[in-house]
Parts: sequence; C-alpha cells; structure tokens
Amino acid sequence: MTALLIEDEKEIRRLLRRVLPNYGYRLVEAATGRDGLEKLTENMPDFVLLDLGLPDCDGMEIIRKMRKWTSVPIIVLSARDREQVKVKSLDNGADDYLTKPFSLNELLARMRRVIRYRDNPPGKSNNPVFVTGDLKVDFSRRLIFLSNKEVHLSRIEFKLLAALIRSAERVLTHRQLLSEIWGPLYTEESQYLRVYMRQLRHKLEVNPANPRYLITEMGVGYRLRVV
Repeated sequence: MTALLIEDEKEIRRLLRRVLPNYGYRLVEAATGRDGLEKLTENMPDFVLLDLGLPDCDGMEIIRKMRKWTSVPIIVLSARDREQVKVKSLDNGADDYLTKPFSLNELLARMRRVIRYRDNPPGKSNNPVFVTGDLKVDFSRRLIFLSNKEVHLSRIEFKLLAALIRSAERVLTHRQLLSEIWGPLYTEESQYLRVYMRQLRHKLEVNPANPRYLITEMGVGYRLRVV
C-alpha cells in the first residue's frame, strides 16, 4: 500500500517516514506541489496526504488539478481549521480533512477509512444491497428497511440517502449534496437540504435528535456513519 505525502514540514515527513512502514505502508514524499504532482503520476499511490500550505502553490490548486484526471483518495493535513477552508477542500474534491496537530492513531484511522471505500463504495452497481446496523437499502429494487420493516421514502429522500451511502463515512458538503440532488443552480439553497435531512432522520433514526446514521458535521455538511 503506497501513500504519497505532499508536505513541506520536515518534522511531519520525518515522523511518517519512520512510522508508516511499521503499518505496512510504503511512503513517497514530496516537499512541493509540483514535485507532488510528478510523483503522483510516477507512483500511482493508493492515497495522498496533502498539506495546503505548500511553498510553491496552494494545496487547493493541487486538489483541483488532481481531480481533473484521478479519483485517488485525498486526505488534507492542514493547520487551517476554519470551517470555510474545510468546506472548500471537500468541495474541490478532497475525501477527508485532518487539522494539525493530529494524533497518529486518528490519521491511521482516516487512512484505513478512505482505503476501505476506495474500490468498493457502498451502493456500487456490483453491490446493490447496503446494510449497516438495522438499516438495509436495496438499490436494485429501491427498497429501504429499518429493523426489517419497510420504510417509504420520497424520490428526493431516496436520492439523498443514496448519495450519502455512496460516500459512506465521507463528509459531503452542503454544496456537493445540493448540486447532486437538485442541480448546480441550487448550490446555495441550503434550506432544501435541512428540510429533507430532517425528514430522513424522522424516518430512519430511532432518536432523530441523536442520530445513529445521518451525522451532521457542523458548518460543513453531512455524512453517513457505518455502525
């Protein structure tokens, strides 16, 4: 398993260079955005760890360039902890965002998660039934069951749930969900999303105020938790 680290902080490179091989990862390092893009094409890593504050360019631009031709998972590592920066990173195509300083255990968990859903995301056509906890979604028949009881969803509710399942455990921003469900002209209509998420929770959660599956990432978006 190969990880590409695009990071100019020597301390972080030194730490991950020492630690990641112990967990079965081969580490490829780059200290600049340009070098990172070159090593991406040369090594075809399983995922990328990307700093936003690079010396030759902004990491956001690296994300946008990568997403023009590859879907390799990207985990952003950054000291920028403002919600709008996280949202912009995810909107541009990052899969996850970890704020510095971070614990090694949390980083390893995020790495395992993006790898787990890289090749066989829930809801993929060759895996038409998604099950987690007492929730079951049969994509081929468009049927939803909660504790073996069928739940009826509207067309929009089903599309929203399906989008979250396809990116299970990944945060989807408000803009991403609005664009996918309603179209690119509705990316600022966040009230639509709030209404339908509330309806979904009332249908799929035992306690909608303390959801088990449909998780809010404050100021950023939503994700579906796999239990």
